[in-house]
Amino acid sequence: MARENFNDLQVFVIVARERSFTRAAAQLGVSQSALSHTVRGLEERLGVRLLTRTTRSVSMTEAGERLYESVAPRLEEIEAELAAVAEYRDHPAGTIRITTSEHVANRIVWPRLAAVLPRYPDLKVELTVDYGMADIVAQRYDIGIRLGDRVAQDMIAVPISGPQRMAIVASPGYFQRHTAPQVPADLAAHDCIGLRLPTHGGLMVWDLHKDGQNVNVRVDGQWTFNSSVAIHRAALAGAGLAYLLEDMVLEDVAAGRLQRVMLDWCDVFAGFHAYYPSRRQSSSALRVVIEALRA
Repeated sequence: MARENFNDLQVFVIVARERSFTRAAAQLGVSQSALSHTVRGLEERLGVRLLTRTTRSVSMTEAGERLYESVAPRLEEIEAELAAVAEYRDHPAGTIRITTSEHVANRIVWPRLAAVLPRYPDLKVELTVDYGMADIVAQRYDIGIRLGDRVAQDMIAVPISGPQRMAIVASPGYFQRHTAPQVPADLAAHDCIGLRLPTHGGLMVWDLHKDGQNVNVRVDGQWTFNSSVAIHRAALAGAGLAYLLEDMVLEDVAAGRLQRVMLDWCDVFAGFHAYYPSRRQSSSALRVVIEALRA
């Protein structure tokens, strides 16, 4: 195949994956009109329409879906092999894209990688804060980080923290106005600060355990955020009860800025794991980042 046709296939795959000429153009650093012209030329040479375009969206035709499913994995394999060839370089280089939550980014990823990156000036890290369960393959991340060791099929999971535990906390001022809850049913009478999950749009359920009982509490309150850092700030301000990772609040509890309740209902569970596709060739850059996170 002529080189320009190979490049056209790459453009088609990116537009189809992003379902947007705008996002694809931003990713490739070219104009939307140039991408549109490239895809149209590919369609003309093949004699079939690959994409259906409207003013608001881009979708694949049946022929486009077949071509995408056939070509996209092969292009990924080529990219992986090119990354493997880069192993012959003298030092790790390239960009490693990571998706994780805000707390993990601040508490684990930043301090560990900040201590390592100065040794590798050609190694770059792009860190995206996202509370959704990102498909790291589809969204082209190199590493995802989530709680627990349950990851998608064909992934390698590496533990990067010890076991974790949740904590239910509020400020002393809040407890001057409200009686501290003792059991899950008591939470219905409290202002509970909610976390909106982007994956399905619902509020995070408070998952409580004691003596073999598992209780999932759907809480309610005046404040809802999409960030645990914002929830932490609101709890310190007296806005209500917060359900946060224990290591986010231990210093505040020790200093008396927050008070902890229902400790016996908060169980220990598996900690954070970094995961990446097992079929991907492990580049020296990826290995450096994984080893730093594992520390």
